[in-house]
Amino acid sequence: MVSQPSRRIVRGALVATAAVVAAALPTAPATAQPNAADALKKYNELQEQASKLNQDHLKAQDDLKAKQGELDKAKGDLATAQKAEEELRGQVDLLTEATNSGANFSQISALLVSDSQQDFLNRMSAINILAADNAEALQKLTDAVNAADNATKTANEATETSKKLLAEMDQKKAELDKQLADAKKVYDGLSNTVKNQMLQNGDMSNISVPAGAAGQALSFALAQRGKPYVYGSNGPNSWDCSSLIQAAYRSAGVSIGRTSYAQAAAGRSVSRSQVQAGDIIVYYSSQSHVAMAVDGIRAVHASTEGVPVKIADIDSIGPISVIRRIEG
Repeated sequence: MVSQPSRRIVRGALVATAAVVAAALPTAPATAQPNAADALKKYNELQEQASKLNQDHLKAQDDLKAKQGELDKAKGDLATAQKAEEELRGQVDLLTEATNSGANFSQISALLVSDSQQDFLNRMSAINILAADNAEALQKLTDAVNAADNATKTANEATETSKKLLAEMDQKKAELDKQLADAKKVYDGLSNTVKNQMLQNGDMSNISVPAGAAGQALSFALAQRGKPYVYGSNGPNSWDCSSLIQAAYRSAGVSIGRTSYAQAAAGRSVSRSQVQAGDIIVYYSSQSHVAMAVDGIRAVHASTEGVPVKIADIDSIGPISVIRRIEG
């Protein structure tokens, strides 16, 4: 039989051995697997970043379109200048030919060949007119050549800028596609319960709107509830945040920019306490998301992929950057 002291010695040895083995094993991660709330938060963060990239891409498209307009105008100016240069050069050639043929006499020549004082005066008048015509034609030709040179320079600069903008637009599109792919992976990992909650249409009740353009715009936006969000979509069956707002005001006969950046500068600024139906609410420091106020508490917006156009609490959407009133 083993004595009590011997048993204590054996137990102590076993404990010591276990401690040594545990120290040799790799330590388990301290953090647990992300839960549903963390996954949803990650998805929303990725979608917020994607929203900014989407607006950047749309702005690059607008910039390219504007620059293309400048390029077209420059090409038109160049064609006009070249035509004027060609016509004036022909006029100068005719005057030069007349001069070379002896039509441009000096005052002494006119005096020597004149039959009378009146004949001399007539000849001098013709000489002065011809000289003035020649000088004017030469000046116009010089101006036309300079205009053609300037138009050529402008057209070349516009062409180079257009190429850079096109490359920038392609880059933004590639960045957006990658961001969306990352967001989709996270979305696919969300539970069906969370996905179904995201797909809810929310408040679909009839809502009274005020008179005027703001009310008409709000009525249009409310009618889009339940339609899906698609990056870069211009409707009518799906929207992104800024296309919804642009189309809503277009339906009321008011033109505003396509991007949330442009909409953040439309109309006039109002404070949070002054918000009323139809006001445009732009979110985040990047101004990458936009919604339309239903009243002083709620807003309707195209939120993000996986979420339909719906009504939400104004302050729950995100940090407000600026509020713009288009009418009034």
